[in-house]
Amino acid sequence: MAIKRLFVANRGEIALRVVRAAQALDIETVVAVSEADRDSAAARLADRAIVVGPAAAAKSYLDPRLIVHAARESGCDGLHPGYGFLSERSILPRLCNQHDIAFVGPEPDMIDALGDKLQARAMAGAAGVPLVPGSECIASAADARREGDRIGYPVLLKASAGGGGRGMVIAHNGDDAEAGFHRASAEAVAAFGDGTLFMERFVPEARHVEVQLMGDGKGSVLHFGERDCSVQRRYQKLIEEAPCAAMSDALRAQLHQSAVDLAASVNYRNAGTAEFLFDVQRQEFYFIEVNARIQVEHPVSEMISGFDLVQEQIRIAGGAGLSVAQDDIKLSGHAIELRINAEDAARDFMPSPGRITRWEPPTGEGIRLDSHMSAGAMIPPYYDSMVGKLIAHGRDRSDAIARLVAAIDEFAIEGVPTTLPLQRAIITHPDFVENRIHTRWLEQVVLPDFGKAAA
Repeated sequence: MAIKRLFVANRGEIALRVVRAAQALDIETVVAVSEADRDSAAARLADRAIVVGPAAAAKSYLDPRLIVHAARESGCDGLHPGYGFLSERSILPRLCNQHDIAFVGPEPDMIDALGDKLQARAMAGAAGVPLVPGSECIASAADARREGDRIGYPVLLKASAGGGGRGMVIAHNGDDAEAGFHRASAEAVAAFGDGTLFMERFVPEARHVEVQLMGDGKGSVLHFGERDCSVQRRYQKLIEEAPCAAMSDALRAQLHQSAVDLAASVNYRNAGTAEFLFDVQRQEFYFIEVNARIQVEHPVSEMISGFDLVQEQIRIAGGAGLSVAQDDIKLSGHAIELRINAEDAARDFMPSPGRITRWEPPTGEGIRLDSHMSAGAMIPPYYDSMVGKLIAHGRDRSDAIARLVAAIDEFAIEGVPTTLPLQRAIITHPDFVENRIHTRWLEQVVLPDFGKAAA
């Protein structure tokens, strides 16, 4: 049954994005807001806004029972979690199921299965997807040394329940492996309440490539191409682009098929992203994990495919199934996205909450801005510092870069420092222009020089 009233359980640009997608489908919207977000752009655009708690996220956006209660009381028959917050916690869809609210995302059991990286790795292996050479569960420092010796150094210790770089440690020898076990396990317990670790071969100059998927929960799965997310700092993405220009068409087809096979083998429902490590020298890709939600970087996939992924999510959750076939998805051009954060990159990315006194975004062919900001808007200190996403689409990668540089130069933001100066330095760097990047390139090459220039 189609969703008639959608509860948006998030904030910022993704809340605004979901409200607009729902309204385009003639669906009423109710947005959850904290006390700090009463006057947010999403609250103003939605049909109704409900204050679910104080500014502290733990007592508002992160309380699943409070969120579902607000959805029920407002008469909503659907709920979109956005990304972050509760989007990958199975308790939210379980509560939705109990109260006949359609959850815009995967089934709760699937979220649990994919949230455990060891279990997800086993699922990928069963589907015939290439895996990074690695281990099963590592129970002790001695296990870490033994597995590291077997796999061959360098290796990466990873938290099974982890994400965002937490609980991840590189080991270059046996002593590193033993010390890394204790550090990674402690980080994992602190961050996720679960210290379970496993190990993978570390590829020093790898790329992070991911495939955008959409499934109907009955074995039918579509892909919307791949994204290259290799510009990272501390395992956090700063710039994403589509497609991956370092990959041959033949290998790209194999990557897409592997991602689809994995999702189809588990009857995946709604939006998801299969993430892979791409070893450019070996021309091989390996499965990393599946993110069971819409991603921050989904706009680049929309720009090259021409499809609205959030609308597709909502239709699937309402029981409509997939609206298109794979042959209907024609990928064209190149798109690049910048995550604009209110941070001072010259001061170790210090968050910079405050009021935006000037906000004059760029315009022009191929330019898209996903943001909830405007002149006079306040950036509160309680949440993620992202203020928007600037996306450029061009005929090819060079055209997209040129359009993005022009858009940055046109973009006037005052009142708070942002990461745009750094991102301009990144996309105009000869290595980026010539596509010689990897996941550690930003930290090894750009940031040291950027810091010196800023000083």
